[in-house]
Amino acid sequence: MHVLVAYATKHGSTAEIAEAIGEVLRDAGHDVDVRAAREVPRLAGYDAVVLGSGLYSAHWLRDANRFVKRHLVELRQLPVWLFSSGPLDHSAEFDDIPPTPHVAPGVEPIGARGHRTFGGRLLETTAAAAGIIDTHRIGEFRNWEHIRAWAREIGGSLDVAAVRGGR
Repeated sequence: MHVLVAYATKHGSTAEIAEAIGEVLRDAGHDVDVRAAREVPRLAGYDAVVLGSGLYSAHWLRDANRFVKRHLVELRQLPVWLFSSGPLDHSAEFDDIPPTPHVAPGVEPIGARGHRTFGGRLLETTAAAAGIIDTHRIGEFRNWEHIRAWAREIGGSLDVAAVRGGR
């Protein structure tokens, strides 16, 4: 299956998650494109989509929201999985965190097959860190094994869909 992993990122952390998801799906035998959401003009030719965005003040980034609006009709016809990244703690490792109340209304019409929230990353060297280090935790909170396990779940669902010959 030809899969698009699209992402919206501010400082690169969400892009790295998207790349890891793409790598797992490729290892499972799928043809995968990992691209910034703003760089995707159409979904023609894709059999499935994974879309993710960094969370800032519980909101997805503008590029992810625009992607959903621009491709909503097509997204409703494809298997879609969503992810958010951003909690600056390990809470995403212990609980399934649903889309935030600010994100949910925008993505609900897609009818996504799943959503996962992953921890984020904030480093002292991040350009915006100087203004937020007093109020946010600095560190790496992404759990790579959780990310890869979720990508393997998606790959398994895609394999089943391919065998059945449908979406």
